[in-house]
Amino acid sequence: MSVAFEVNGRTVSVQANETTPLLDVLRNELGLKGARYGCGLEQCGSCMVLLDGEPVFACSREVSTVTGRCITTVEALADHPLVQAFLDEQAGQCGYCLSGIVISAKALLDRNPMPERADIIAALEPHLCRCGTHHRIIRAIRRAAGSIREGAPA
Repeated sequence: MSVAFEVNGRTVSVQANETTPLLDVLRNELGLKGARYGCGLEQCGSCMVLLDGEPVFACSREVSTVTGRCITTVEALADHPLVQAFLDEQAGQCGYCLSGIVISAKALLDRNPMPERADIIAALEPHLCRCGTHHRIIRAIRRAAGSIREGAPA
């Protein structure tokens, strides 16, 4: 079947089985490798993308469910203050989970530009990170929130 949707501001159309995971289409058909395959069971969050502004697991989302909708991947956030904040805070080690975490942080900051620590922790709850950089990740999100409030483009 043909599935048309928007990815990072660009309309695309792909030929895929309707049950093909969105993650497979993003990575294999569209060359967007930022979202990663981790567990395939919605347990780690490394596959997160934004679907109409809300974080979703791309590993289990069937591509047929995104027809006519807007997907944002981490590639679209290259110039977002979150990326610089994560670099400044050295908020990643292996980096495997970071694309999903940045996606969830973006959704959080879009709906709550002044999140409390508890808000950040709740937004990151679906993500599994074993590097031990949780404190730096929280600092990075707070730093990005401050940058956005000060006028950095989001």
